[in-house]
Amino acid sequence: MVDNLKRYGVFNSDKVAELLEDYLKPGMHALDVGSACFAMMVGPEGRAIGVDHIPELVETSIKNVEKSAAASLLKDGSLQLHAGDGRQGWPEFAPYDAIHVGAAAPEIPQPLIEQLKPGGRMVIPVGSIFQDLKVVDKNQDGSISVRTETSVRYVPLTSKDAQLRGN
Repeated sequence: MVDNLKRYGVFNSDKVAELLEDYLKPGMHALDVGSACFAMMVGPEGRAIGVDHIPELVETSIKNVEKSAAASLLKDGSLQLHAGDGRQGWPEFAPYDAIHVGAAAPEIPQPLIEQLKPGGRMVIPVGSIFQDLKVVDKNQDGSISVRTETSVRYVPLTSKDAQLRGN
């Protein structure tokens, strides 16, 4: 499944796909801050939540998904796209097996750590000018393990107001 998604350009990074592959199986829950490509991997028995803070981008995403192979997942509710602050995640459907953040945070947002299921994994770029792709694993006892996978360059994870101001 991951190879098919990479082939069709669903993942911006082969590395992200590799790092989350075992956490995106049918029936699992995923939070994707910035897009909702994980729906195809977790299938109709799972749940994929996409969050973006620009409502117009969410509306455009919904229209695009309605014309795609994932339309049935949107219709049945296993894929949901929401306007919100990605730094706050989407607590309504937590905990998540996998969390992907497609923008760089200055530090790992605590609400995302809290919404990660024990045994789950988050992949998030962290830093401002110099960024690292961090892999955050929540152990079964609730403790957190963080490792750096590679250096990356992403747009900043900001608030709606900051993005609209160009900051």
